[in-house]
Amino acid sequence: MVAPVDVWPCQRTTSLPRWQRVLAVGAHPDDESFGLGAILAAFTAQGTVAGVLSLTHGEASTIGASDALGEIRARELAGAARLLGVDWVRLLSYPDGRLRSMPLATLVGAVHVASTAFEPDALLVFDLGGITGHPDHRRATAAALAEASRRDIPVVAWVLPRTVADQLNQEFGTTFLGRQCAEADFTLPVDRSRQLAAIAEHESQSADNPVLWRRLELQDNQEWLRYLRGPRKAGVPRPAVVA
Repeated sequence: MVAPVDVWPCQRTTSLPRWQRVLAVGAHPDDESFGLGAILAAFTAQGTVAGVLSLTHGEASTIGASDALGEIRARELAGAARLLGVDWVRLLSYPDGRLRSMPLATLVGAVHVASTAFEPDALLVFDLGGITGHPDHRRATAAALAEASRRDIPVVAWVLPRTVADQLNQEFGTTFLGRQCAEADFTLPVDRSRQLAAIAEHESQSADNPVLWRRLELQDNQEWLRYLRGPRKAGVPRPAVVA
């Protein structure tokens, strides 16, 4: 029996910003569901138009590995996006597992093309540490931040509580990176029903993924977000981003 963990030392809650259009920028198909699914579902439930940009097909995953994995994951992404209420999806073909070998300017250019087509009011990303420490996640967030600076729009990041990250690392030997409550700008109650349905669409990656299911168990019905680039306020500088 796993000992219980005090996951939620901070109980402040708030609602999501009332943006008209939000673009989620991720590295892999399933990032929009496994990580951002409940948040995207909450945005679309309040009437926000959501888009998803995935920089790779996720073909290098060791879970469900096959010669056709990139094609399989493309189909899974399409199904998951529909269930989350996402209206716009772009799936690119940069090399999975090797985004840090790509010039950042190239990836920023790809995000720029997507954001020019979608015209978001804000970008939604993984935290600076990539949540799991995955270099692809970190690179996708860096590219999104650069494009947001050019467009002068906010960037809000999904974060894990440090207690959740520490518990997962203790149980599985993983490298999750967490935040303290004071670092979160939103601590949100969420309904995970649409996220769970979207996760099921990603069968190649979710069927044998105990870390995913344990993380969701620890998170329960709460999500944390923080601004990496805050909304403009007259006469007030944007908050600095601290990794």
